[in-house]
Amino acid sequence: MRCIACNVNLTDFESTRKSTTTNEYLDLCNHCFYTISDDVSSLERADLEHEDGEVDDDVGIVDMDYDLDIDSD
Repeated sequence: MRCIACNVNLTDFESTRKSTTTNEYLDLCNHCFYTISDDVSSLERADLEHEDGEVDDDVGIVDMDYDLDIDSD
């Protein structure tokens, strides 16, 4: 998969980033996502790492657990 903005190959971490609003994949590399991170809330897989080996928690990210059971009241 490639970044829709700059066409670089996405890492596993980048390719699993989803919008919290639409629940659709964002398909943006970390560099391109950083430019919109203040405006777009996202869900990310904390168990996957960035290219540099660290999870970036300072860009307005909500960690996501794909096995969450959400009770509706």
